[in-house]
This record gives sequence, C-alpha cells and structure tokens, in this order.
Amino acid sequence: MTQILQRTVLFADLRGSTSLYETLGNTEATTVVTRSVALIAQIVSTTGGVVVKTLGDGLMAVFADSAAAVVAADEMHDSLDRIVPPNADHPSASGFTPVLKLQVGLAHGEVIEMSGDCFGDAVNVAARLLDHAGDNETLATASVVKGLADDLRARFRSLDKVQLRGRVEPVHVHLLEGRRFGDTAATAYGDLLPNLEPEGIRLIWLDMNRVYAGPSLPVVLGRSPQVTYCIDDSRVSRSHARIDWHGGAFQLTDLSYNGTYVRFSNDSEIVALRRGTCTLHGSGLIGLGASLMDPTAPSVRFEILKFSDTQPQDQF
Repeated sequence: MTQILQRTVLFADLRGSTSLYETLGNTEATTVVTRSVALIAQIVSTTGGVVVKTLGDGLMAVFADSAAAVVAADEMHDSLDRIVPPNADHPSASGFTPVLKLQVGLAHGEVIEMSGDCFGDAVNVAARLLDHAGDNETLATASVVKGLADDLRARFRSLDKVQLRGRVEPVHVHLLEGRRFGDTAATAYGDLLPNLEPEGIRLIWLDMNRVYAGPSLPVVLGRSPQVTYCIDDSRVSRSHARIDWHGGAFQLTDLSYNGTYVRFSNDSEIVALRRGTCTLHGSGLIGLGASLMDPTAPSVRFEILKFSDTQPQDQF
C-alpha cells in the first residue's frame, strides 16, 4: 500500500569503522559496529520513530514529529560515548583506542511510503546533509527547525544556505548545538558568556581579500558559486570546509572527501582534517583538497583579527 505522509526523515552514519578494523581486528570491530547500529536503532524506536532500513554503518528512520527526531539525534550522540570496544582493557600497541563518530541529517516534508521503503525530496535532502556534517554533528533543514518548540529551536544555529549534491536549489541548513559541549565547557572553563561577540577572520586567496565577523558567520569555503567564499579549483569540493565562531574561538570543520589541511605561522607541522575540526588561532594557511606540502595546492591564508586592538585608545 502506498501512502503520502508528512514525515521528518533521519539519516545517521557512523564514521571511523575503518580504523576500528585496522586496530581491533575483524571480529571485535564487527562487534562494536553492530552493537552501535543496534543501539541507535533502539533509540529510534524508543523516541517514537520507525527504522526504515539499515545502511552499512548507519540507518534511515522516519518520525511523525520533528521534536522526536531531534531528541533521537541527541540520544544517539550521547549513547555512543558508552560504546566501548571489547578489548578496552587491553589497548592496541600504539595506545590508540578508535572512536566512532556520528553524523545525523534531518529533513521534513512529504514522504511516499511504499513496500516498506520511503521516497521523496525530504529523503534525498536528509541523506545529502551527511555530506556536510562534521564529526558528531546534527544538521537539519529549516522545515525541521520551524516545527520545534521555542526552547528546542533555540539550540539550532543557522549555517545559511548550502548547495547539496544533485540538487539545483540550495537548502537552508541549521546546526544543532550539542548539550555535552556546553556542559563540558562550563565545567572546565567556567560559565561562557552567551552573547560573546566574535572576533574577525581575514581570508586571502589570490586577489580575494575578505574579513568576516558577526552576522557574516559562519563562512563556507568551496567551489560552488553559492558558498560564502568561492575557490575555483577542481580539487576543492563544492562545499569544502566551514568556519564557525563557537565557544569563543574560530572553529574550522572539514566537509570534503579530499580533506582540509592547516599550517599555522611559525609552525612546520601540518594538521590534516578528515571530517574533523580544529581551532584557528593567529595566522596561517588552509589547504583545500591537497596537502600544503604540494606547492600547487589551493590554499587560503587566514588571520584572526582582534577588533579591540584596532580601537583608538585614550591618551593620558
């Protein structure tokens, strides 16, 4: 039987399983991945959703209520912290314990339910949002956020319009601010100022020299003409990386398949990001799609600006 319904679609994807197999071996890694997928499937059921299908290291689910889908995403992120590899008491020779990362995409709209599967634009959009989610992030469309109560809606931060793969029109995307980050920051560093004004960041590529702060943040770097800072190079993804002001610092998040690379001034070490995040400070270079060891790599020079330092001082 075919039904046309309004639903919130959730796609969840676990990343990091490759390093699990390399470090733990096939048997133990399979146990961890299987246990993790089963856990997030159970969360879908307990929060009022329906698992449509599992997809390798993730799943697709639908919810009649957008708030329930957001609660499910929250629970998934929190619960993954409790997944412990079977040999946790005996770490690998390198001392590295692999950790799975979770990306969640949420979209709301008309869904066609047929033969146990779901189809429609909301399904496609939710799936494509995973391309733009960083580690342990939940991204949602404006239609999802619009259907939430004020307190839950306040936890979302607009990332403006994002060009999704295979779609002509860009989609307005919001980022769910995690409860765990706020709790940890408050405990470790004292209470954060909720209205802390961002500093500025200068980005320079060829003759394009721009400064971003306040309402112009976040900044999306990529090849698409729709992004904030467009870099016309075939090695750069359409939406390659994102710069946010978060927790009193600029955060760079890789959204690409080819990676993002950072080298700070006066430091020869290169930080390689693969769907990861790092804090930008001082000045340096951001390489997009190719290592900064390659002299031809498309690279953007950045500089953190402290606007307070540029204000005229009282003379005595």
